[in-house]
Amino acid sequence: MSEFIDMIKNSLALVSIRDIIDIIIVAAVIYGILKITSKTRAMQVLKGLGILFIVSRISEWLSLQTLTWLLNNVINAGALVVVILFQPELRRALERIGRGKLFYVNGEVLESAEHCVEAVSKALLNLSKVKIGAIIVFEQKVGLKDVIETGTILNAQISGELIENIFQPNTPLHDGAVIIRGTTLVAAGCFLPLSDNKKLEKDLGTRHRAALGISEVSDSTTIIVSEETGILSMAYDGKLTRYMDSKQLKEVLEDIFFRKNMAKSVPINIKKKVKKA
Repeated sequence: MSEFIDMIKNSLALVSIRDIIDIIIVAAVIYGILKITSKTRAMQVLKGLGILFIVSRISEWLSLQTLTWLLNNVINAGALVVVILFQPELRRALERIGRGKLFYVNGEVLESAEHCVEAVSKALLNLSKVKIGAIIVFEQKVGLKDVIETGTILNAQISGELIENIFQPNTPLHDGAVIIRGTTLVAAGCFLPLSDNKKLEKDLGTRHRAALGISEVSDSTTIIVSEETGILSMAYDGKLTRYMDSKQLKEVLEDIFFRKNMAKSVPINIKKKVKKA
């Protein structure tokens, strides 16, 4: 027993700081890959490759040369197979690394957030093209239970088709606001408090005044589509930002769905023409 302990001590003595850093980096990368692939098809493929690797080592130990040769060739081709089969997942992972969000959420939450960004963005842009008015409030730390209770509770999964259908003219819920909490469309047809801001332009209607009103009493972010012009606007912290394009809209939605602290994440460097009330 003492010899075993001495062997461990001698092995640890040979470990340098560089080796420790190397191990930590590799462990972090493996951890990030496992989080991204968690509960996805890619995880099952990785498990399969892992099983083949273990079997190949066992067959090598048993001197099963043909089986070892076959398994080693399959494993060597495994990386190429993963790249071909899971190109979309790998692309999203690389995009996430580029945004510095590799370890932010697990794969399932990431996929849900990305779906929400695409669905809401597409719906708002479609509504803007045909000049159908819309107002969507994204709840943050300050709860909006009192506002939610004024509308119809849905508790539905976010989808672009649902959002577009809600705001179609002459439908029961099209005049009110949609409230989104996290990745859930909580309610529709909700009534918002109107802003008393005297500086608000005369050509802006009830939707914009309501969006400003809710932003003055909470930390929520609200996206508005003008029924008259189709212009996209954002209300946050009592300020109205107008003339948003598709890129700016997507940036705002990514901030909403990907980051926890909304106050630090709302873009304020919109370069196009803006008007603030």
